[in-house]
Amino acid sequence: MKKYIYIVLGTVTFVIGTAGIFLPVLPTTGFYLLTGFFWMRSSKKLYDKLTQLKAYQKYVTPFLEKRMTKKEKQRMFIMMGLVFLLSGILVSSTLVRIILATVYISLVVGLSWYLRERKPVQVNSENKSL
Repeated sequence: MKKYIYIVLGTVTFVIGTAGIFLPVLPTTGFYLLTGFFWMRSSKKLYDKLTQLKAYQKYVTPFLEKRMTKKEKQRMFIMMGLVFLLSGILVSSTLVRIILATVYISLVVGLSWYLRERKPVQVNSENKSL
């Protein structure tokens, strides 16, 4: 049962992430990371297909290969928050605002959980070029 829930959640985040390629309001990288998280735990076949997509390699692979500092993670969440806040201000529908807030909170929680095991880069005061 858990496997199917992960497949459905992965499919939903994949569709939203793909829409983000064309809609600047939706963060493609964040949604594709969540898709990878869900599909990695449910279907090796789906996960392998995801990682072979050109869009995944363009948006996600650079993100995963770079070890982010705590400051870079905070900046990423702030920028995502500003995009969602601007979208919430521009729409008049309360339902859309609730959906935007839910999506943003889901992204912050999901990405924080996903990135929790990745140790941030330690910036050495003697040698700042890592």
